[in-house]
Amino acid sequence: MTAMIHSLGGAWWLRALGVDPWLPATVPGGVHTDLLAAGHIPDPFVGDLERVVQWVAERDWEYRRSFTVDAELLAHDAIELVCDGLDTLAELWLNGQLLATTDNMFRQYRWAVGPLLHAGENELRIVFRSPVRYVSQRQAQRPMLDVNDVIHGAPYLRKAPSHFGWDWGPKLPPIGIWRDLRLEAYTVARLDDVHLRQQHADGRVTLLATVRAQPWRDRALRARLELIAPDGRVQHAEAPLVERQAQITLPVAAPQLWWPNGYGDQPLYRATVTLLDDEQQPLDRRSYTLGLRTIELRQQPDALGRSFTFVVNGVPIFAKGANWIPADSFPTRVSRERLTHLIGSAAAAHHNMVRVWGGGYYEDEAFYDLCDQHGLLVWQDFMFACALYPLDDAALLETIHAEVIDNVRRLRHRACLALWCGNNEIETAWVDWGWDRADQADLKAAYDRFFHQLLPAWVAAEDPDHPYWPSSPSSGTPFVQPNSGAEGDMHEWSVWHAMKPLRHYRAIRARFVSEFGFQSLPALATIATFAPPEEWNLTSYIMEHHQRNPAGNAKIITYLAEQFRLPRDFEALVYLSQVQQGEAMRIGVEHWRRDPACSGTLYWQLNDCWPVASWSSIDYWGRWKAAHYAGRRFFAPVLLSIADDGPRLELFVSNDMRAAWQGEVRWSLETLDGVVLEADAQPVTVASGTCAAAARLDLSARLAEVSPRDVVLVAELWHAGERQQMAIATFVPTKHLALRDPRFGVELQQEGEHLLIGLTARSLARFVELRLEGADVIFSDNYFDLPAGRSVQVTARLPQGWSLEQARAALRLRSVIDSY
Repeated sequence: MTAMIHSLGGAWWLRALGVDPWLPATVPGGVHTDLLAAGHIPDPFVGDLERVVQWVAERDWEYRRSFTVDAELLAHDAIELVCDGLDTLAELWLNGQLLATTDNMFRQYRWAVGPLLHAGENELRIVFRSPVRYVSQRQAQRPMLDVNDVIHGAPYLRKAPSHFGWDWGPKLPPIGIWRDLRLEAYTVARLDDVHLRQQHADGRVTLLATVRAQPWRDRALRARLELIAPDGRVQHAEAPLVERQAQITLPVAAPQLWWPNGYGDQPLYRATVTLLDDEQQPLDRRSYTLGLRTIELRQQPDALGRSFTFVVNGVPIFAKGANWIPADSFPTRVSRERLTHLIGSAAAAHHNMVRVWGGGYYEDEAFYDLCDQHGLLVWQDFMFACALYPLDDAALLETIHAEVIDNVRRLRHRACLALWCGNNEIETAWVDWGWDRADQADLKAAYDRFFHQLLPAWVAAEDPDHPYWPSSPSSGTPFVQPNSGAEGDMHEWSVWHAMKPLRHYRAIRARFVSEFGFQSLPALATIATFAPPEEWNLTSYIMEHHQRNPAGNAKIITYLAEQFRLPRDFEALVYLSQVQQGEAMRIGVEHWRRDPACSGTLYWQLNDCWPVASWSSIDYWGRWKAAHYAGRRFFAPVLLSIADDGPRLELFVSNDMRAAWQGEVRWSLETLDGVVLEADAQPVTVASGTCAAAARLDLSARLAEVSPRDVVLVAELWHAGERQQMAIATFVPTKHLALRDPRFGVELQQEGEHLLIGLTARSLARFVELRLEGADVIFSDNYFDLPAGRSVQVTARLPQGWSLEQARAALRLRSVIDSY
């Protein structure tokens, strides 16, 4: 008799504990989303209605459902109730008997329930206690230091820290059955653990599978490993289980290597492990997606300190990407479609790494599937962030240990997995935030033991093949300069939080920048979903409610005034804030890609969990901000950049490809109307993984003859007769440029499902924005400079059902001159 699965998802009933009426509920789901669907609470993302629904997380709730069990299910040797995610303080009652209690949303729970079930109708009831009441009571007993503007006490509970608020997110702690739950029935035995490992040597790859079983009968068992190659070729091998364990070795025929995005393809294999009885009948089966690759974190001493470079298949990788936060305050609303859009958008902008930040949760399988498919390496934090934790609590350590085992076993086979990281910013909090006090000495000792001894040992026991890093940022030496630029990773927040100018990035040397960022407003269409037009003012009550970083809106304005004229209206402010964000990211990334000591930049942050002013490059509704388009340019495999210092400029070409690059750099000093004052061209060859200086210019003499307000340097990168990139440098802030009406020339054509937009300008147009009124469209490029006399072609998918004439009527163009 083979294993049986009986899903318990779908329609349930929900109510406040002991208080009628019962309301319909959906599982997986949560109390907030069920109440919202029933019309019992307003949308907390609109206006300030978040405040109106605070009571939801302050109450206890109960779910129940009836389900039918038949004789076939009951005939199995073992029946287990498996819950992949209970959020968080739950009591489970099966047919009126207390089965278990839980206290960790990150764990999978599994209980034997056969004796409690009977043929016919059964009832499962789950009571959830208020997380807010729990953490508040514990916090009152001994406060745990944490970040500002949150519901304090979150470190006492293994629940996503950001559920209690963050400087980009609301205080809406979800409650409920947030992942699948089911009955699993087995006869003879089931698979308890499968550990897939790879051996690479001289172009050969061998797959190793360690298989462990949980038996209920004394039978001879075998395990079979089947491997399906990307081209459909099938291989298999078998081995008997000895003392509940088998070792299977399978040499991979003609192995195809998996590469990060931009470095090669992502061929994926399908591995299936089947547990067989003595009659070769299948008892249990698990399947995995594999990419064949090696990975290491290379840290070698050098003149600056120590490198911090990810190496895949022997090739050093420059990591390019962003930090990932939960994609919705209510995790069960994150559809595969939304994940596909976000991860696909990251890959489209040349990202090759994403950091799953430690203030959220370990993502669903769909997230890691997409990272495997798109070639995004995953820097995986454990779920500890920006707080002291009572890591001397034995009960807490016990559930954390189970959490670590669950998630490491779940993810260790992934091609995308690059690193396990202990926590976010807690080490730097001890060193730099004033938390290292006498009254916290016991917590510091517990931190040291946990993140530098216990956790790495737990990880190594389950996954010896991926590197562990204790904290982000960290120098790798406990409590010694965790934000050092000489070794380890860095969080660079002197720009934005410390209000340093954008060019300060160029003074920062780093081995790996795992956080840096700059805020902007979301798209106006997104703002319209939470604020009515009368609130469209940066200092209005609603706009400030949707800004969770203290003084964040004031910082946007302060920085904006350094480079741009004050905007003519709110719509222009939205546009300029996004342009400014893109410029900040560009200046930092270009600098670090020029620095041979640096091996990666991950900006903060890719996405949002609700509609808000934040550091994201894609807003809550999936709309690309200017920064995401800028990222598509500054993360390009071959990058042209300008290091400008007044009249002295250097032109660089960075090459992240696995082969050398050859081309030509052309530059011209020209007026805003396109009159060339001086020009030259230089051939350039750039070795793989390096940056080369293409030209060094001193234009002091020429600039003394003209007004710096009237001229710009235009640089172009050419290869095989085509212009690959274009960049400009100005000699005054954009606000002081003598910009004129660019008098755009526009040509629209349709080619299949795509719209082709040809653009020219008679005078320099800075940060040209294209949009189609009434449609959300991703363009091939946007928010770019268009110097006089150049032509560019931008493409976009024509909205479904639209004609070329509709697109022509809906096309809107804007540049900086239209903002004032």
